[in-house]
Amino acid sequence: MIEHCKNMYKMNLLIAGLALLSAACSDGNTTPGNEPAPTPGGGPSGGVSDVTDINSNLSIDLVTDKACYRPGETVRFTASGLHAGAKVRYRHGAEVEKEENLTVTQWEWTPAGADFTGYMVEIYQPGDNHSETILGTIAVDVSSDWTRFPRYGFVATFDESKLADGVIEREMDFLNRCHINGVQFQDWHNKHHWPLGGTRDNLLEVYKDIANRDVYTAVVKKYIDVQHSLGMKSMFYNLCFGALDDAAADGVKEQWYAFRNDRRGDKDYHSLPGSWKSNIFLLDPANKEWQEYIGDRNDDVYANFDFDGYQIDQLGGRADLYDYDGNRINLPKGYASFIDAMKTRHPSKRLVMNAVSSYGASQIAGSGKVDFCYNEVWNDEPEFADLHKIIKANDSYSSNSLRTVFAAYMNYDKAGSSTGEFNTPGVLMADAVMMALGGSHLELGDHMLSREYFPATPLEMSEELRTAMIRYYDFMTAYQNLLRGTSTQTEFQADMSCPDPSKKITVAAWPPKKGNITTYAKKVGDADVIHLLNFLNIDNLSWRDLQGKRTAPRLTRELPLSINYSKKVNRIWTASPDYHGGAVVELPFSQTDGKVTFILPSLKYWSMIVIE
Repeated sequence: MIEHCKNMYKMNLLIAGLALLSAACSDGNTTPGNEPAPTPGGGPSGGVSDVTDINSNLSIDLVTDKACYRPGETVRFTASGLHAGAKVRYRHGAEVEKEENLTVTQWEWTPAGADFTGYMVEIYQPGDNHSETILGTIAVDVSSDWTRFPRYGFVATFDESKLADGVIEREMDFLNRCHINGVQFQDWHNKHHWPLGGTRDNLLEVYKDIANRDVYTAVVKKYIDVQHSLGMKSMFYNLCFGALDDAAADGVKEQWYAFRNDRRGDKDYHSLPGSWKSNIFLLDPANKEWQEYIGDRNDDVYANFDFDGYQIDQLGGRADLYDYDGNRINLPKGYASFIDAMKTRHPSKRLVMNAVSSYGASQIAGSGKVDFCYNEVWNDEPEFADLHKIIKANDSYSSNSLRTVFAAYMNYDKAGSSTGEFNTPGVLMADAVMMALGGSHLELGDHMLSREYFPATPLEMSEELRTAMIRYYDFMTAYQNLLRGTSTQTEFQADMSCPDPSKKITVAAWPPKKGNITTYAKKVGDADVIHLLNFLNIDNLSWRDLQGKRTAPRLTRELPLSINYSKKVNRIWTASPDYHGGAVVELPFSQTDGKVTFILPSLKYWSMIVIE
C-alpha cells in the first residue's frame, strides 16, 4: 500500500501556509494575512521551508544477517527485489552517514564504528520536484553489550517437533528481523531445584518439564547455537527459590525452606495442576547453603549448555514467611543476597531478575549485579501512567543506569477464554507507550506471548500485526539513542498545542487523558525529543486490553502544532513506526515571537518529533 505524505509547502504555497499557521497561533484566525515570510535557516524569527516531499511504497522487504552487531562488524543485507534508480542511505537520527546506488539484492555495509548506536537504513527512489519515495526500511544496532538496549524475546517449547528441518531457523529468523538481542528460555528445565535433565556427566536426550512435556536436550542446544549465530544471547530461566516434592532425594535440606509460621510447619508453596510433576515449594533465597546448592546445579547447566546468563524469577509478594529457626524472612533482602551469590559464582554471566508487580524492585536493581530491570506487570499496575512510574522508579533504584523491560501479557482475559488473534490496536497502543517511555516489551518468541505460562498459544498474530511488529521493532532499534539513550532524569514538559480550533484537538503533557493527544518529552544531547501518543477516541487508559476490544485511535493527518520555544531551531524532523516504515521526514517550520509552528503529516498511534 502506498503511504503518501503531501508536503503542503511546495514552493509557491509554502510561505502562505506558514503564515496561516502563525496567524492561527496568535489569534485563532485561519485566514492568511500579510505576515512577512520566514527566512530559511532557523532562528528566533526564522524558519525552514525547503524540505523534501516524502512518499512511500514499502514494496521491498529487507533482512540483515544478525540482530545486533559489534563495532567494526560488517552488516549483510538482503532485499526482496530491485527498483530502477533506487538508492540506499544509512542514517543515524536524521544525519546521513552514507548513501549509494542500489544495484544488487545482496550487499554489505560496515558502520563507522561508534558503539551503542542505532541506524535506520532507507531504500528510496528519487522523484521529480524535490521528492522521493521510500521503498523499504530496516534498522541496525551496533552495540558491544546487548543489555544497554535490551530487546528481549523468549522460547518455551522444546519437543521433538522443533527438530524438523527449518523450524527453529524460521522462528529465529523472525526474531532476528525484529532485532531481538536476548532470548529467555522458559520451562526448559527438568526440576526447579535440579534444572539439568540428567547429570553433568550423563545428560538425558529427553526429559519432562514441570508440566510433564517432553524436552529434548538437542532442541535446547540448537536454539542456543542458532541464536548465537544471529548475534543474540541466550538466558536460562529458573526461580530463585523453587523445589519440587522430591527435592530431599536430590539433596535439598529441610532447613532451607520457607514456612508459613514460625514453628516449622506448613511449607510455603505455589499450587500447580495435579497433572503436573509437583507443586513448587519455596526456600529462603538468602540461605547460604541453598545458594551454594543451586550454584552447583547452575555449574552443571553451564558445563553442558552455552547459556549467557540466568533469568531469575520470583512469585511476588507473599504472606509472612519464616525460616527453619522461626525468624521472619525478608524476601526482597534475600533477593539481593541471592543475586550477589550468583554473580560471585559466575561473574562473566549475565543476570536479570523479575520484579513481579514491582515487588523487591528496589533491592533487585540496587544490587548493582543485574543487567537491566525486568518488571512483570499485573492488574495492580494496569494504567499507561503506571508504566512510566515503574520506569522512573527503576531509574532511581539503579542511579539511572539500567533500562526497563516489561513482561506484560496482552489480551489476557481473551487468551484465557478463547482462541483467535491478538487485537492489533491493543498491542500497538501498549507498545507505542512502552517504547516512547524508553522501555521495551517481552512479547515475541516462538509465538506471541499472552499469558504468564509462556508455552500457552491461545492467540496468534494476524499478518497485519506481524508486519506492525517489524515496523515497531525497527523503530525502537533505529532510534534507540533517542528513545533509550537517557533516563527519566532528562524529562521535560513540552508546551505544545494545536492552534487550529476547528480541529477540536487537545494536546497535553503526560500523563495521558482520554480523548487527548499526549506528549512525552526528553532532552537528548542538543535535541529535544517529543513523542505524540494518540489517545483520541481511546475509551480507557489501561495498557492491558483484557478482552481484546480496544479500537484504533482516530487517525489525524496534517495536524498543525505550535510549541513555545525560545531557543534557536535549526531543524525539525519526525518519524513514526506507523508511516513510511519509520523513515525520517524533515518538516518545514516557522519560528516567531517565541513560538515554533509546523504541521505534522500524520499521527496514528505514535509519532516522534525531534527539534534540533
